[in-house]
Amino acid sequence: MILATDLDGTFLAGSAEQRHHLYRLVDQHPEICLIFITGRGLEAVMPLLTDPSIPRPDYVVCDVGATVVDGHTLQPLQPLQSRIDARWPGDQTVAQAMRAFPALARQDVPQERRCSYFCDPQTLMPLRSQIEEAARALGCSVLYSADRYLDILPPDTDKGRTLSALAAQLKLRREHVLVAGDTLNDLSMYVAGFRGVCVGESEPALIEATGSLSDVLHAQAPGCGGILEAIAHFGLLAEDDPYLPAARTLSTGKADLVMVYHRLPYEEVIEDDRIVRRQPKSPNGIIPSLLGFFAGGQKGSWVAWGIDDPKRVAPPTHSAVDVDKYPQLTVTRVPLTKTEVDIFYKRFSKEAFWPMLHVFWERAKFREDDWQVFLKVNRKFAQATSADAAEGATVWIHDYNLWMVPAYLRELRPDLKIAFFHHTYFPSADVFNVVPWRREIIGSLLSCDYVGFHIPRQVENFVDVVRGVAPVERVCTESCAPRFLTYGCAVGLDTMTTRLRVPGREIALGAHPVGTDLRRIKGVLANPEVRNNIYKLRREIGARKLVLSVERLDYTKGTLAKLEAFERLLEAQPSLHNKVTLLMICVPAAREMTVYRQLQNAIEQAVGRINGRFARMDWTPVRFFAQAFPFEEVVAHYAAAQVMWITPLRDGLNLVAKEFVATQGMEGGSGVLVLSEFAGAAAELKGALLTNPHDQADLTAALSQALQMPEEEASGRLRQLHDIVEYHDVDRWGREFLDAVRLFTQPAAAVPQGEAPPLPQQQEAAEPG
Repeated sequence: MILATDLDGTFLAGSAEQRHHLYRLVDQHPEICLIFITGRGLEAVMPLLTDPSIPRPDYVVCDVGATVVDGHTLQPLQPLQSRIDARWPGDQTVAQAMRAFPALARQDVPQERRCSYFCDPQTLMPLRSQIEEAARALGCSVLYSADRYLDILPPDTDKGRTLSALAAQLKLRREHVLVAGDTLNDLSMYVAGFRGVCVGESEPALIEATGSLSDVLHAQAPGCGGILEAIAHFGLLAEDDPYLPAARTLSTGKADLVMVYHRLPYEEVIEDDRIVRRQPKSPNGIIPSLLGFFAGGQKGSWVAWGIDDPKRVAPPTHSAVDVDKYPQLTVTRVPLTKTEVDIFYKRFSKEAFWPMLHVFWERAKFREDDWQVFLKVNRKFAQATSADAAEGATVWIHDYNLWMVPAYLRELRPDLKIAFFHHTYFPSADVFNVVPWRREIIGSLLSCDYVGFHIPRQVENFVDVVRGVAPVERVCTESCAPRFLTYGCAVGLDTMTTRLRVPGREIALGAHPVGTDLRRIKGVLANPEVRNNIYKLRREIGARKLVLSVERLDYTKGTLAKLEAFERLLEAQPSLHNKVTLLMICVPAAREMTVYRQLQNAIEQAVGRINGRFARMDWTPVRFFAQAFPFEEVVAHYAAAQVMWITPLRDGLNLVAKEFVATQGMEGGSGVLVLSEFAGAAAELKGALLTNPHDQADLTAALSQALQMPEEEASGRLRQLHDIVEYHDVDRWGREFLDAVRLFTQPAAAVPQGEAPPLPQQQEAAEPG
């Protein structure tokens, strides 16, 4: 069966249920060929290809028949396209001839091998014969629509003729072709002799023009419902065809809130060849905060991966997290093989997406095989989430590792409220667009109801990328001040988009910088062992000043630039010798992630060089630790340090900065935070001493200023910082995010299912009538 369908009012119309039925039938049936045949230009069709719910066409006929491309490669279909090209005199030639008719206004829509105009009907009617004569002189045809639109096309070119030529070239049997449309613009397809359906609510002129054609069905249901009627009416598929849609019943779970996170809320370790649970050691304040939403007995699910080894007994897929604290919370373990995790997370996410997201796009390695594993894993997450979620539940998906989950989940469960939070930096279009699968990724994120980022700059970068992928309208914007810096740092911004409209739906956006876990830090500082460690550190430092650096081993962190700046400071200011120590805690990557080995060697060489030049018997300028410290020891170092030096070249937020401020504030300290203005936290943490890590002189100058800062200024800055960190803690972050999701997804704010909001004006004119 070949379905050749118009788009607006036809394949893109109908109830949500009918669209789902037809799309799944076309997508899954191995013997259905789909052809989009539209008045839109190819550029205007491409955004549809980003929508994961719409099946990919095998062929696309655009520009009212003047453009024919392969639906998967979007390359011209030869020799058919060349024959059409040979009959076209060129856009400029046609446009010049039509300037003789100043009443005609050219449509500002993407198009090739056609020139489209509109004019009010009263003015157009007496001009028709003259326009047609001018077109014939160029060897062109004129096609009218809705009494006010006209296309100048290559001769003998329209939807019907091009579809006939395509069918002949591909040797498609005409009796297997079903054409579908809803306006007079589609008439040429019906008179070309194909079986056809005028879907419900078609233009009366089309109904009248096709009334005498025996092979044309006038369907009752609009859009996709009418096409399904025609498939049954003409018997194009057997009644017992297994792919024909049955009434769909949602398979729902019991969870009102589903957290979809790459990490389990506990650690899995091997003991006696069995996988057992332990409390997480990582100082990740987000996990306790997210667990807190279930403390009141809310029915919930936590979906995360776990590695299964066929040689060991795997834990159950579903189990309780903590019956006493979270009586209604179940963890759903998505079982992955070690190979899947190594490819999906340790290799692909870190070697392809991580460098691109942090604007190191030249380091990115994109492999199609890895992408297929990424899709497979994301689909597993979506399936597990779909099975757990109650009807109408809220699903909160976290970070770029799960970019494609919204697409699969929307397909499985259109009833759900889907929210996504992007924990990493999100770059602008000139960087993000290097990704081969950018359209699929953006299409998936546009399946969400709400998408959150740390700061306004990242929101606007996302909007920038969307504008290059799909027609979009900014529905709402808001000022970034006073919550965020506007012009005070590299990632500052004055206004932010908070709602987008794309064809078929609206998406809300927000800036929600993650807060720190104050309760955990307060508990650590109350620990007698930690108090003793703080005392020892302060005694060991003595009169010297301690500059602290805590970061993961990563080229985005600016570690080498920091070491070089410290070296220059010691060169320029000999008075600092034996007066300052740089203590660097650099957490190494997993052994499988070989991409960081060269960087670690370079860092260790720089440390050795600096210590070799400046060390004395009683003083080592740089103390470097390539290991992970327990959180309790890190907090002790926060409390003992005079300067926190954080210099990422690009960072989504940077929680270390907030942890330092929280610790110093609780201790009544006056530590100075020196923070890269390219960290997301720079837009929020007013009072930090900002520095440009790409400017070696500025790096050195900022550290020098911090070391020489008067006590009063340092104390004032810290009070300002602590007020921010104390108020916007991790619990408030979680509450405000979910409150924003609920506000947007209330019934009054939602787009009714089956009703697409109006397209931007340029798209309305793309296929008149």
